[in-house]
Amino acid sequence: MLVTNTETIHGEEITEVLGLVRGSTVRARNAGRDFVASLKNFIGGEIEEYTKLQAQSREQALQRAIQDAQQLGADAIVNIRFESSMISQGASEIFAYGTAVKLK
Repeated sequence: MLVTNTETIHGEEITEVLGLVRGSTVRARNAGRDFVASLKNFIGGEIEEYTKLQAQSREQALQRAIQDAQQLGADAIVNIRFESSMISQGASEIFAYGTAVKLK
C-alpha cells in the first residue's frame, strides 16, 4: 500500500477516488513511565518514554487506516494526516486519515 502526505503520487495516475479512510488509537500512560518522565521533566530534556509511546500510537493508527483502505480495494492513500487530542488526564487519541485511491 502506497501512503503519502501529498495529493498525488509521482509517476502514478489516480483513476478513482474511493473515499475517506481513517484509523485511530487511544493510549494511556503508565505509572512506570510517569515516574521516569517526572524525573526528566525536573532536569529537562526529551522524555523518551512518551516519544516511544506516541510513535507506537501513530504507527497503530496508520496501520488501521491502511486496513480501512484495503477493505475498500485501494492501491494507495493520498493526503494522509495525523491529529492528536487528549481524551482524559493521561490518555490521548492519535487519529490518522487520508483519501483512498485506485491507481492505473
